[in-house]
Amino acid sequence: MQAPSVGGVMLPRGNGETVRLSRGASLTDFAEKINANPASLVAVMMNLGEMVTATQSVSDETLQLLGDEMNYTVQIVSPEEEDRELLESFSIEFGEDEGGEEALMSRPPVVTVMGHVDHGKTRLLDAIRKTNVVAGEAGGITQHIGAYQVATEVNGEDRAITFIDTPGHEAFTAMRARGAKSTDIAILVVAANDGVMPQTIEALNHAKAADVPIVVAVNKIDVEGADPTKVRGQLTEFGLVAEEYGGDTMFVDISARQGTNIEQLLEAVVLTADASLDLRANPEQDAQGIAIEAHLDKGRGAVATVLVQRGTLRVGDTMVAGDAYGRVRAMLDDKGENVEEAGPSTPVLVLGLTNVPGAGDNFLVVDEDRTARQIAEKRAARERNAAFAKRVRRVSLEDLDKVLKAGEIQQLNLIIKGDASGSVEALESSLLQLDVGEEVDIRVLHRGVGAVTESDIDLAMGSDAIVIGFNVRAAGRAAQMAEREGVDVRYYSVIYQAIEEIEAALKGMLKPEYEEVELGTAEIREVFRSSKLGNIAGVLIRSGEVKRNTKARLLRDGKVIAENLNIEGLRRFKDDVTEIREGFEGGINLGNFNDIKVDDVIATYEMREKPRA
Repeated sequence: MQAPSVGGVMLPRGNGETVRLSRGASLTDFAEKINANPASLVAVMMNLGEMVTATQSVSDETLQLLGDEMNYTVQIVSPEEEDRELLESFSIEFGEDEGGEEALMSRPPVVTVMGHVDHGKTRLLDAIRKTNVVAGEAGGITQHIGAYQVATEVNGEDRAITFIDTPGHEAFTAMRARGAKSTDIAILVVAANDGVMPQTIEALNHAKAADVPIVVAVNKIDVEGADPTKVRGQLTEFGLVAEEYGGDTMFVDISARQGTNIEQLLEAVVLTADASLDLRANPEQDAQGIAIEAHLDKGRGAVATVLVQRGTLRVGDTMVAGDAYGRVRAMLDDKGENVEEAGPSTPVLVLGLTNVPGAGDNFLVVDEDRTARQIAEKRAARERNAAFAKRVRRVSLEDLDKVLKAGEIQQLNLIIKGDASGSVEALESSLLQLDVGEEVDIRVLHRGVGAVTESDIDLAMGSDAIVIGFNVRAAGRAAQMAEREGVDVRYYSVIYQAIEEIEAALKGMLKPEYEEVELGTAEIREVFRSSKLGNIAGVLIRSGEVKRNTKARLLRDGKVIAENLNIEGLRRFKDDVTEIREGFEGGINLGNFNDIKVDDVIATYEMREKPRA
C-alpha cells in the first residue's frame, strides 16, 4: 500500500507506531509528532470528507481517523495522565507520600454522606455539626459543598473525623463521584420508613466504584412505619450484610431529627476505618490535596475550600489548584477562625488564589510563584483545548449543505453563572445529559463563578444564548443591558427547577409532532346538483360533529376514495352554519370535489400538535 500523497508530495507513512496526543489536540500537534506539514494533513482530512483547520482542536474520533489513514496508532492521553506528566516535568510527584514508613503519621478518616433525596443526609450532618444548615437551603437540598471536622471519643481516646458535605440530589451524580475519590469511608443514609430507593442504589454503586468501606445509617427510626430490619434485608441483596447477620458492614439505627445514636454512628466510622484502612500520611512534606469547592467572594476574591491529603499547608505557601494559583494569604477553618497551618485530612478555606478552581481539582504546594503560574497556564490551555474539541460538531462534506439549511440542526446556547464552581459544574453536567432526540443540540458557551456581567450579556447577544444565573443575579449595568437588548436571563435557586425548564425549552425547539384526531362522520343520504357550487351532499351526522373548514376524507364501501378534502360549505336548511352535531341533518360542500354518491361517508378530522413526553 502506497503512502498517501497530497499535491504530489509524499506524506510520511507510519508502520503502526504509537503517537501520543492530548485530548483536543490539533492537526499541527499531530504534524509535529510525525514531522509532516500541517497543511498536508488538512488536505488528507478533506480527502476523508472532514473539514478541519490546522490549528483547530479536534475530537478524539477525528484524530483516530487520521491516524488510521496514515498508519499510526493514536493514543489519546487522559487528562489525569497528562497532568501527571506535566508535574513530572517540574520534578513534582503528586499523590505519593515522601519519606519512609517512619515519616508517616495517622490521620483522621474522610467521610462522604450519600443516599436518596429526602432520606436525611443534610439533617444528619446538621445533627453532627450542631448547626442548622437545612433552614438556609432552598428546596431542602444542599446547594454548596463544604467540609467539616468533628471530634468524638472512642474507647477513651479523642478522635477526629472529616466530613465532605456533598449535595444529595441526583443531579449531582458527578459531584458525588468526585467526592468519593477523596473519601476514605462512605456513610449510606437509608430512611427506615422508605427503605432502599433508586438513588440509594446509585450512591451505593458510587461508593463501590471508589472502593471505599461503607457504614449504613438507618435514619428516621422515630417515624411511624419505620422498619430497620427490612432495610438490612434489602441491602443484603446488594452485598451489604450487617455484622449481626454474619457480615462485615456496620449498621447503626439513628434519628437525625432527635439526635439519637449519633455518637454510635461516629464510633462505627472510626472502628471501620481502624479495621479496614491504613490512614497515614506524611505531615512534613509540601501539602497536596483536593479542592472541595470554590467561589468568588465579593470582599475576598477567589476562595477555595481545600482538603489537605498529605503534607501541611501553611499561610504564605505558593499553591496551584487546577488552573488557579497564588500565595496563601489566609486560611479559615470550618468554624470561620483563622489558622496558620492545616495537616492531613484537614479542610480549610484558602484566600489568595488568582481565580476560581474547579470542584475536584487537585492542589499542590510548589517552591516558586513562577512554577505555579506555568503549571496553571498549561492546565488552563489543556482544559480549553479539550473543551473546544468537545464543542466541535463533526460535519462531513457530504452533509454540509444539509446542515447549513435552516432548521436541520437546532441548538440551544447557554451561559451558566453560579455562586460556586461545584454548583455550576453539576448544573452543566446535568443539562448536557438531557436527551430530547437528535434534532436539537445543547451547547454551553461559557460557564463561570460570580454575578452575571456585561461581557456575559455581550456573548449572549452575539450567539442568541440564554443566561442562567444560579444563586447569583445580574450586576446593575448588566441587568439594564439585558433588558435593553432583550437577552433572556433566568434565575434559579433550586437546581432541578433549572433542569426542568431547560428541558421544556429544548422540547419546544423540536419540530412539532402532530396526530390526527377524528371530529365526526357524516353519511350521505342524497346528492343535490348546483350549477354554482357543484354537487352538495345531503347528510346525516352519524358521530361527533362536522365543522366548516376542517379536513375530510371520503369513504365508499369502507375504502378511502379521496384524501385531503376540505369542508368548504356547511348548511342547515337555508342557513350557513359553522358546525352540525351528531343526529342532525345538513348539507356539505366539498369544494371542487364532486365525485360523491349516496351511502358514501365523509369523515372529518384535524391535525393536533402532540405533546412530547
